[in-house]
Amino acid sequence: MKVKEILEKAYHESNLTKDEIKFLLMAEGEDKDLLFKTADRVRKEHVGDEVFLRGLIEFSSYCKNDCFYCGLRRSNQNAQRYRMQEDEIVEVAKRAYQMGYRTVVLQSGEDMYYTKDRLCSIIKKIKRVVDVAITLSIGERSYDEYKAFKDAGADRFLMRFETSNEKLYRKYHPGMSFENRIECLKWLKKLGYELGTGFLIGLPGQTLDDLAQDIILVKELDADMIGIGPFIPHPQTPLKDAKEGSVDLTLKSIAILRLLIPDANIPATTALGTLDPLGRQKGLMCGANIVMPNVNRLEYKLKYELYPGKICINEDATKCRGCIESIIVSLGRKVGQGKGESRHYKRASVNRK
Repeated sequence: MKVKEILEKAYHESNLTKDEIKFLLMAEGEDKDLLFKTADRVRKEHVGDEVFLRGLIEFSSYCKNDCFYCGLRRSNQNAQRYRMQEDEIVEVAKRAYQMGYRTVVLQSGEDMYYTKDRLCSIIKKIKRVVDVAITLSIGERSYDEYKAFKDAGADRFLMRFETSNEKLYRKYHPGMSFENRIECLKWLKKLGYELGTGFLIGLPGQTLDDLAQDIILVKELDADMIGIGPFIPHPQTPLKDAKEGSVDLTLKSIAILRLLIPDANIPATTALGTLDPLGRQKGLMCGANIVMPNVNRLEYKLKYELYPGKICINEDATKCRGCIESIIVSLGRKVGQGKGESRHYKRASVNRK
């Protein structure tokens, strides 16, 4: 098996076997460079040179779940909890629009304080005051709730499955069901959301075989946006002493997913930039085309600690916006205009008609 032959197949067919994916995940030296260059070429051909920005609004740090790797876990007595009020969230969305963002991401722990009616009200208020796409990242809800959010004006939904290994999923997500997670993702797709999903890289016990299966599951779920990042241990969790995830494997996974779903939106995540000062740049150079800066006030940015050491949390949102743009321009790319709808989603929508 040769990397060049596998990449030729991926380029023409957008499909690979699990063994071929594993082979690419092990690529080093010139083979790895070729993987990244091929993925960057596919990115340029299918989604162009624009890098779209998403304004992230982390509106609640409460969570009913107790996931072993997350700083917001229910059992973390040291977590700084807060909830933003409706008008406060709308005001941040308005400010994000004024800074040039045309998509906002409403993200929180799984906080049931925000009922169906509360969230619908927030969505409708934002849509009334600014012309933005709204992405929700709020976890597992009922089909009826997802439908209500869509009817209220939500456009996209981001929910990672974290790992496709059901045994690992049960181990690190006490009281949660892998089957329900996947069912929720299928509901979101059925309801017409632009679907974002993905996984963590480097969870303790994860094998290369698991990682290849994670990539395959993203493809099977027909994701429109793919969010993946390295695991970063949090000191107030059961995995505090675990080794952090690999930046290298994260970059390879981004590249492989660009080959398998050429017109999807793929972020260069903050976690990448946290473990490697040039992590986001490297992500953008091997297939990524999205960056998600935090647009919240400093007091909230500091309290929403999924993992320690997160970059840019001490920066004002306006300064952060300028910094991100300079990074994008330095790579010979440009900040995308408009809402940056996934081309994969648009193509599928045309086919459905």
